[in-house]
Amino acid sequence: MVYNKSKRKFTIEKVCTLLIVAILSLSDLYAQTKVIAHRGYWNCEGSAQNSIASLQKAQGLRIYGSEFDVWMTSDGVLVINHDETIGGLKIEDTDYAQLKDILLKNGEKLPLLEDYLQQGKKDRKTMLILELKPHSSKEREDKAVAAVVKLVDKYKMKKQTEYISFSLNICKEFVRLNPKAKVAYLNGNLAPKELKALNINGIDYNYTVLQKNKEWIDEAHKLKMTVNVWTVNSEAIMQEMIAAAVDFITTDDPVLCKELIKK
Repeated sequence: MVYNKSKRKFTIEKVCTLLIVAILSLSDLYAQTKVIAHRGYWNCEGSAQNSIASLQKAQGLRIYGSEFDVWMTSDGVLVINHDETIGGLKIEDTDYAQLKDILLKNGEKLPLLEDYLQQGKKDRKTMLILELKPHSSKEREDKAVAAVVKLVDKYKMKKQTEYISFSLNICKEFVRLNPKAKVAYLNGNLAPKELKALNINGIDYNYTVLQKNKEWIDEAHKLKMTVNVWTVNSEAIMQEMIAAAVDFITTDDPVLCKELIKK
């Protein structure tokens, strides 16, 4: 019998390749739920919701990402704020010059999206979860999406920025302008397969929606979509969502959530 060394080498390489594929498949199957800080890590000293400090503090936690909210002013400037108004002024209807000196609770001035992207670049490991708020018209929404994408491109942050919105139109526009972007819908009224048909690759629903529609978690994963839940601050619900194998939990208590996932 002639010993074929080259054939043996080929067989070993093939077995090793199959083992690596199997290990990667298992790691995907049992991937840990990850943490997203809701409006940054703001529930601590020196911070405030949607402030630059809240992003810095979220970066310090070594979690998956930090979520924040974006509006466009009447003159096309992108600012960070949750509510549609600040200081008694409706952001959409107000020039940036009238808003720029308004202070957050921690003393910071109202941040620009540009400020957030600059801080985000300082820590490439923390994803920026950009929520673009529904605006007053499709035209305004389309303009805001285009401005966001342009600014993200300018700072070379495409791979580090993910998009979410309650507006289906906004989600569709992000997909249209950047087909490779990670985009998730927030409103909770559509099944994963309906969003997949629109090339939207994630659901980001209130935890009560997924408690009522548990099958959507498995449906989304079979469609290779991500599953996020918001805003989970109860330890019991965090544990429930971790057990349900959601991909992300958005929370005002990222420290607690991170500790629970480690257990």
